[in-house]
Amino acid sequence: MSYKILIAEDDTDIVEILRLYLENEGFDLLICKDGEIALKEFEHSQVDVALIDIMMPKLNGYELIKKVRETSNIPIIVMSAKNMDSDKILGLTLGADDYLTKPFNPLEVVARIKSQLRRYYDLNSSAPEETPNVVTIGELELDSSNLCVNKNGVAINLTPTEFKILSLMMKTPGKIYTKMQIFENINGDYYESDDNTLMVHISKIREKIENDPKNPVYLKTVRGLGYKIEKC
Repeated sequence: MSYKILIAEDDTDIVEILRLYLENEGFDLLICKDGEIALKEFEHSQVDVALIDIMMPKLNGYELIKKVRETSNIPIIVMSAKNMDSDKILGLTLGADDYLTKPFNPLEVVARIKSQLRRYYDLNSSAPEETPNVVTIGELELDSSNLCVNKNGVAINLTPTEFKILSLMMKTPGKIYTKMQIFENINGDYYESDDNTLMVHISKIREKIENDPKNPVYLKTVRGLGYKIEKC
């Protein structure tokens, strides 16, 4: 199967480097020089992964991510020269799954795309699971068949990455996961730059599942080790 990668980027040098490496891996590409063109492609084409720059003409990357997330859960990887933590937090909060700062190694881009594809399609696979399809912990209910989490019967709106993190830990309550273990489970690879990304995802999950995110009941930090879902 040939996957289609959408690249929303107005820097032609970056586009040509990505084209060289991604086409060599057998990916089909949709190249968009601004956010408006990219949005139209999303509406009319089957896209498997999106690489989105932040600073683009007509419709910036943040706005594009918001629009895409209204209708799609495909993996989104941000590529940006904006390297402040606040920029990363905003991109991930809006629904991006990963954030790469420029300049980047094209081989790392390829690796991250493959990881996102692998995890996304494994998550949506209909293959039987060894764990129960429905896991209940306190007020939370994880339904693996329908890929959703409910709290007191009300659906929680999670991004694909948030769902994968929460699903991993809810299926093994009480088990402590290090940052490396979490990323290896949800992405297949771990990079030192992923630390801040993970903290943002954890923070957003707490905002969605906890009554008081500053005093979490479910998603606990185990100081010096990692995170776990508390048995309730």
